[in-house]
Amino acid sequence: MNKAMQGRIEEDKVIFGEIASSIGFLLRLAQVRVFDAFFDKLARHGLKPGEFTMLWVIGLNPGIPQGLLARKLRIKPAHMTKLVQRAVDAGRLTRTVPDDDRRTVLLTLTPDGARFVEEKKPEFLGYLPREAVALDAGEFETLIRLLQRFNGMEDAR
Repeated sequence: MNKAMQGRIEEDKVIFGEIASSIGFLLRLAQVRVFDAFFDKLARHGLKPGEFTMLWVIGLNPGIPQGLLARKLRIKPAHMTKLVQRAVDAGRLTRTVPDDDRRTVLLTLTPDGARFVEEKKPEFLGYLPREAVALDAGEFETLIRLLQRFNGMEDAR
């Protein structure tokens, strides 16, 4: 008798087969799990993980070109434009177009944006240790190191 005919399948008995070895599949499930934790803890700030990440990286790289930031964060240009506009409208970000390259847009946090990132840093980054609930400290560090390597970010810190 096949599984469908046996009745309900218990949650811990679901079989994934070969797809359980797919990095894309596993990363997607991990992303959803991390984002769920992020939203549970930080939804009241009205920001999405990508928005805070954008502000964080701009704060560390003042004057970063918008296109470069979009490429590094793997955000589609049209979506990046919307994220930037939302941050500009919130008073957290300024855009500057240099005289020598009118096609480039440079991004810098406003004083309010810098203050927001600094004030919210403990909360936004404080949820990170909870991402590792199923891993011990060594396993978590190994996972982070491997993901940094996979994404070409070994020297990004």
